[in-house]
This record gives sequence, structure tokens and C-alpha cells, in this order.
Amino acid sequence: MKRKGSAVWNGSLKEGSGTVSLESGILKDTTYSFKTRFEDGKNGTNPEELIGAAHAGCFSMQLSANLTEEGFAPDKLETTSEITFEDGKVTKSHLVLKAAVPGIDEDKFDEIVQDAKNNCPISQLLNAEITLSYDLN
Repeated sequence: MKRKGSAVWNGSLKEGSGTVSLESGILKDTTYSFKTRFEDGKNGTNPEELIGAAHAGCFSMQLSANLTEEGFAPDKLETTSEITFEDGKVTKSHLVLKAAVPGIDEDKFDEIVQDAKNNCPISQLLNAEITLSYDLN
């Protein structure tokens, strides 16, 4: 399986801008710029925010698979990934999970969730510290 994302950049770093698109079409010509990356601009996206969404989605899917394999049916897994970008590189992804999983105890959940954190494909791709906090309902 192969998936594609693409980007076009025009101009210099600080004055230029670009667009990102996904093969699926869900993002098409979505704006990104120096401002949306480094100055908290809200009129576009940035690579770190896209990495965060990818990591949160991948982790949630891996956790769902792990839970199902262990005989638990999750009602809801809500994950946020906070990406830290410093000194020109992504240094950390902090996953924050709110989970509703009937019939599971805290120890078993912790075992399963740690495995998902360490083994989801995006976690394995990142050369960064990955941390996790969760709230199990």
C-alpha cells in the first residue's frame, strides 16, 4: 500500500506560501506558510499539525486493534497529539487520550495502551520522544 501527500511552495521562506494536498482529496490546495508554522497563524496549516493529526489517528487505530484483539470493544477513543518543534526538528509527540472501554481494568488498559504507543506505524516512523497521558472512563 502506498499513500501520497503533496506540497507546492512559492517564494522565499518568510514571504512565500504554499499549499498541501492529499491523494484522498480531503485536503486540496490547503494553505501553509511561515506564519501558520512559526507565528500561530490561523489561516492555514503546517507540517507539525499534520504530523500530530496523523499520529493521533494512527495511535487510535492501533489501540482499537489491540483492544479488540484482547477481547475489549472500545466505545470511544479520542486522541490529541501535541507536537513539539524546536531547534529545527520535531523533538516530541505527546499523546493525550480519553478512552471509554467497558469492562477493562486500569492495569490491563495500561499494558495495551503502551503497546499501541510504541508500535503504531507513525510512532515507529518518528525520531522523537513519544509520551502519553490518558483518562479511562
